[in-house]
Amino acid sequence: MTPADTGASTSVDAAPAVSAPDTTDAPDAASATTGVPGTPDSRMTPGGPGYRRMSFALFLAGVATFALLYSTQALLPLISGDLGVSASDASWTVAAATGGLAVFVLPMSALSERFGRRTVMTASLAVAVTVGLLVPFAPSLPALVALRAVQGAALAGLPASATAYLAEEVRPRALVTAIGLFVAGNSVGGMSGRVITGWVAQEWGWRVAVGAIGLVAVACAVAFRLLLPAPRHFTPGSLRPRVLVRTVRDHLADPLLRRLYAIGALFMTVFGGVYTVIGYRLTEAPFSLPQGLIGSIFLVYLVGTVSASTAGRLVGRLGRRGALYLGAGTTAAGLLLSLAPSLPLVLLGLVLITAGFFAGHAVASSAVGKTAQHGRAQASALYQSAYYVGSSAGSTVGAVAFHSGGWAGTVGVGVLAVLGVVVITVSGSLAARRQSGRARVKVLGLSR
Repeated sequence: MTPADTGASTSVDAAPAVSAPDTTDAPDAASATTGVPGTPDSRMTPGGPGYRRMSFALFLAGVATFALLYSTQALLPLISGDLGVSASDASWTVAAATGGLAVFVLPMSALSERFGRRTVMTASLAVAVTVGLLVPFAPSLPALVALRAVQGAALAGLPASATAYLAEEVRPRALVTAIGLFVAGNSVGGMSGRVITGWVAQEWGWRVAVGAIGLVAVACAVAFRLLLPAPRHFTPGSLRPRVLVRTVRDHLADPLLRRLYAIGALFMTVFGGVYTVIGYRLTEAPFSLPQGLIGSIFLVYLVGTVSASTAGRLVGRLGRRGALYLGAGTTAAGLLLSLAPSLPLVLLGLVLITAGFFAGHAVASSAVGKTAQHGRAQASALYQSAYYVGSSAGSTVGAVAFHSGGWAGTVGVGVLAVLGVVVITVSGSLAARRQSGRARVKVLGLSR
């Protein structure tokens, strides 16, 4: 699903250069001759210097991001009972965090263009973990939702900056694998956060559980800052609003990027809806599971870790469109299977949903980094914004559908979203054929 085979134009004006240096994320003196912008051979590759440190640091950032962002998701039935609110009301503790991230990811990406990826990621994690330690003391649902919104806004500095950092510091042929490892960190964070909160909450309540996740995130944030190598290929950009608007306009004018943004949003609509509601379903008959076991259900995120980290090989075998079709088909199969009134079949359905989602997300997000020719942080930020808008929509609409139509209602929302992914991917194939036909006609015309 490269620009050439989707009919997308990626030729955009170069970003204006600025003379002010970035003192925080500037290259080390020792790397000045080998890591300067414009020398792609000095970028990191698997097995090369700094690659393992970089991968592990961003893996930990992904763990902290997802653990904090979805720290209340597995606890929604307990929050509903403690605060006396409905499932749809409690779901706002998830939607507020993902919505805050969606709104602030673009401004935070602009800050990363000026002050550096590592600086913004570090500051974002610092604020997010601080708020995370305050969340357990929220006296009411409105206060809890407000704190979660602030936490999501703080976390907005992570996803787009991390993707831009990788696009600049890793050789293009290794980019899908590198981003897959970051996404794998997301899956581990989402899994560990839900599993830990499930068992801790069963013994000590949801407030202690959320506090425990805050402490885990603090440890991840400290290790991230100590491990992440200083960037070698970062060039400071401008904070002028006009420049930002022009960059965003250029990205939104690219048909391929628009398709990738929509695909990310639709995949996350499925995922957000399923995992927001699954706790309520499993507490009801015929399952009636305790909170600790419900939290352990999220161990299926390990499947997402594998599917995301192997996305590069999947693209190599099937191509990007083929990988997206496989991700969508796997997700749809999981949704339908989860309708069965059998716990093993529901778990198998969750495995397929998780594998399909993380594979599709890794493929789409890496394609954004490859497609953008300038303003990569803004290109990634737009993807992340669409992605988390999908999460907020899935959490809210999935909960409303569950309230009105049970689990079948939530599955129906998910199936519609998956069909949207397929339709958009097919449109990319048709656009590629049209462009290929026009190019062939032009070549034949010139040859005559």
